Parts: sequence; C-alpha cells; structure tokens
Amino acid sequence: MNIAEKPLAAVRGRHRATGDGVTMVAQHYRRGIRLEPHMHREAQLVYAARGTMQVTTPKGRWLVPPDRAVWVPARLEHAIDVLADIEMRSLYFDLGWLKRETRSESLKAEFVVRVSPLLHQAILALFDDRNERDRTALLIRLALLELHHAEDSTTFIPLPSEPRCRRAADIVLDDPTAAHEIERLAEKVGTSARTLSRLFSSETQLSFKSWCQRARIAAAIARLSTAQDISVKQLAADLGYASVPAFSHAFRQVTGKTPTEFAGQP
Repeated sequence: MNIAEKPLAAVRGRHRATGDGVTMVAQHYRRGIRLEPHMHREAQLVYAARGTMQVTTPKGRWLVPPDRAVWVPARLEHAIDVLADIEMRSLYFDLGWLKRETRSESLKAEFVVRVSPLLHQAILALFDDRNERDRTALLIRLALLELHHAEDSTTFIPLPSEPRCRRAADIVLDDPTAAHEIERLAEKVGTSARTLSRLFSSETQLSFKSWCQRARIAAAIARLSTAQDISVKQLAADLGYASVPAFSHAFRQVTGKTPTEFAGQP
C-alpha cells in the first residue's frame, strides 16, 4: 500500500499556528467518514472533544471515546474511522520543537492517554478566542506535561503480525460478537489450537480469551457511540452475554466504567 504523507497545510479544518513549531487544528467529521492510512511530518496529539473514533496503526487499533486522546509520532502510518460525529482537536508538533523537550524519547511510539479534566480544559482553552502568546505556550506545555499519564489503554486491540494469527484475528474482528472457539478458528487458519493460543499470547501479550473480550467490548463501545437509543439489556443480548450483570462486569473490566456510565445515561 502506498501511504501518503499528508502535508499539514492540506489538513482541512481551522488552523492556528503558534509561530514556534506547534499548530492547532479544529475539525468536524461526520459519522462514517474514514481518513485513509496516511502520515504527517509532524507528531500529532489527536483528541475528540465530542464523539468516538477508532485509530489504527501497524501496532493495533484503539477505540477512542472522549475521555482518551492518542499520541501519533511523526511519519507513523495511521487511519481514523469516525464512529460518531466528532469535534476533533489536534496539536501538531514539528520535530525541531520536540527535540527541545526532555521527554522527546518517550514520545517516539504511539500511545493512548486518559484525558484528565486538566488536560481536557487545557486542550479546549487552546481553541478559544484568546490568542496571547504566553498563555498559549503555557497551555501547550501543560498539555504535554499531562501526557506522562500515558497508559496501555484497555480499549486498545493489539494486532498480531504472524500470518496465521493475523488471519484468526481478522475473522474475530469481522464478527466480534460471535462465540469464537479457538479449535475451529485454528482449523480455519491451518494450525493447531495449541499453536494459535501460543501465538496470541506472544504476539499480543493477551490470552486468546482476553483478546476476544477486548474485541467484543470495542464492538459494544462502537454501538453505544452510534446507537443512542439502544438499551444495555439489548446490547448485552446482541453481544452474547448471558445477563446484563455479566456484560456490565466485562465492560467495567475493560473500560473502568459500566455501559450506563460510559453512555452518559442518567
């Protein structure tokens, strides 16, 4: 695949440059839009102040609800799928700016950060109508400082690279709500259940069962983000859970919230 390097000037949306190597872009995307695999010369902190997106890199997929943001290093291939209308707020950092940062080494790989109330307010403040240079510089420093809370998010689905394991993963992702038995899956991809189990563990650092649970909960997040009128009871049944408590327990294990809390329902 030929991955395009998208110049920052070509990124649609409302731009504002600091003049010191950082550019802020506000964008609105409708549900269903896909930003095909591309890369930027700059590193990017991408945050959806409203809505939910899925960010895919060679390392894996993240479901990104509004309480998380993604750090994407410069020239890293990534794609974005918009699962619900989003108000995207991105900060782009050129390499010269990053080299002056003491944390630059820790910013060479992609990761997800849980967005604290402080980080949320700092990002939003960067896009208000106050353009004072000192204030903007302080807010940018504050936002970057908050990235030390980076986590290997439980909404992250690592993608294996070994061909048989990747085929099995793709089968699950095509229908994450099904009850996938590792024996039948191994037969489909031409290996043994024991080998496939070992591959999932070594390639994703998760057991096959845990990996499938993440994929299933990611599907639940997508449904909650796009189908506002769906009940938790109906969603639990659609996903194959025996009861609402069983579904809520699994959901909380992955996201730290119940489905009702995640959806913001009263």
